[in-house]
Amino acid sequence: MLMKKTVALAICGSFALAACTTQDPYTGEQKTSKATYGAGIGALAGALGGALIGGGNGGDRRNRALIAGGVGALAGGAVGYYMDQQEAELTRQLRATGVSVTRVGDDIILNMPGNVTFATNSPDINASFYDVLNSVALVLKKYDKTLIDVTGHTDSTGPKALNDKLSQARAESVSRYLISQGTDSRRFLINGVGSSQPIATNKTPEGRAQNRRVEIKLTPLRNS
Repeated sequence: MLMKKTVALAICGSFALAACTTQDPYTGEQKTSKATYGAGIGALAGALGGALIGGGNGGDRRNRALIAGGVGALAGGAVGYYMDQQEAELTRQLRATGVSVTRVGDDIILNMPGNVTFATNSPDINASFYDVLNSVALVLKKYDKTLIDVTGHTDSTGPKALNDKLSQARAESVSRYLISQGTDSRRFLINGVGSSQPIATNKTPEGRAQNRRVEIKLTPLRNS
């Protein structure tokens, strides 16, 4: 329980002055604070399509591409309601999967722990996790007025170059699969940041386990 609270607080604390609510990934309980099969993946190497890969937020570029492509932007009070509905559906779909759903202002963050999502030191998605990603893809396709940032993270063990490469590869694996299930590739920004953004100490096994993760941030599509 302490580990789950640490993850939630770390995410909330990085968005000062925003309201932040987190769904317990096993019980589905809502908590509020203030501060705020594998070969198939390889066969889809070209599925990243129009996704942006690398640094920078890419928001303006994606906004323009999606709006020009006929995806309507959100405005005013419609933003909060739209994200409320998406959050509620993700919470229902992901209860008891090990993936947490955190609300930070108008954004939604999904935290996918590395031990649940991947084999050790590998970018290959665990076969048992595909059903979870299928559930995520269903919601992402239904709520298409959001930008999708997928970021891979590692702990600090091992060489930096290896960690950077692994975190990028894991982010791409998750993104590739979601795109293969029909999510618009133009919505994606994919990045690996290695061990540079820990949410817990790297001095303990428990802390390192929290730091090994892929995060998906959903941001409302607005006019640039």
